Amino acid sequence: RAISDSKCREFLTRYKYRDLTVRETVNVITLYKDLKPVLDSYVFNDGSSRELMNLTGTIPVPYKGNTYNIPICLWLLDTYPYNPPICFVKPTSSMTIKTGKHVDANGKIYLPYLHEWKHVSIKTSYIPGMPSGISAYPSGYPPNPSGYPGCPFPPGGQYPATTSSQYPSQPPVATVGPSRDGTISEDTIRASLISAVSDKLRWRMKEEMDRAQAELNALKRTEEDLKKGHQKLEEMVTRLDQEVAEVDKNIELLRKKDEELSSALEKMENQSENNDIDEVIIPTAPLYKQILNLYAEENAIEDTIFYLGEALRRGVIDLDVFLKHVRLLSRKQFQLRALMQKARKTAGLSDLY
Repeated sequence: RAISDSKCREFLTRYKYRDLTVRETVNVITLYKDLKPVLDSYVFNDGSSRELMNLTGTIPVPYKGNTYNIPICLWLLDTYPYNPPICFVKPTSSMTIKTGKHVDANGKIYLPYLHEWKHVSIKTSYIPGMPSGISAYPSGYPPNPSGYPGCPFPPGGQYPATTSSQYPSQPPVATVGPSRDGTISEDTIRASLISAVSDKLRWRMKEEMDRAQAELNALKRTEEDLKKGHQKLEEMVTRLDQEVAEVDKNIELLRKKDEELSSALEKMENQSENNDIDEVIIPTAPLYKQILNLYAEENAIEDTIFYLGEALRRGVIDLDVFLKHVRLLSRKQFQLRALMQKARKTAGLSDLY
């Protein structure tokens, strides 16, 4: 088993699920000791080839109370166990393939669980169920208990060029036995060719449908993007129209205000030629006129006290004269401020102090 394990790992270096494939392959080889791993080139229908591992040997098949060792070849794809194996019956020179529901003229095996493949554990693998499927329709005769030669590439293999997660369905092949002289009849060859062509056409149609569906999905996404872009453009145009209307409204308002200012300025320029400056500055109401006079007199006292301090500093007056006048002016200033506060309060103006 160690030798088989190492050999399988050597053969499966390019497989995507190497460890899982090695584990299942070793279990199968342990169960069917005549099966041996072989690395060979498998040629697909489109002419491309790939290095794949196959299990070559015999498996016991019960038929009418006897057990026959039927030689088979199981090709494992590099996506195994998520894609089914390609199974062939490989008759020796003394055996002839008998076509049936599960085996075609090329020896390819068709079983339901290969068609509806789902990866399961080794306990329910495909090998244990294969003898019963083959025994229902014997594949080759007579029995060959001895060994048999290595497994070459099957002529006209039915596996498609592209791998998929779903194994292609296979059309039933007419049950036509070999002729009495041991050669394959024309009907058998014709059925095999029809099977190969149908399988290839089915896969080609699936590829075209997948490509068309992908293009359709891309066009739908583009259409959705265009609809969203069209909606955004309409919203932008509506917002710009609103902004233009608002700007036009503001321009009209500014134009009217400009006309009003120009008219008022012209009117004031015409009136200034005939107005006395005192009449413009002095208020007409007695209360406001009193407030203006009190404010002017209070500021005059403030200036007088300032210049008295300058005169004292320069020695123009002595300290006694300075203090005498400052006392009188300060008393007067206090009275003016008190009276101005009262007048401003009466006029409803805010306090200055």
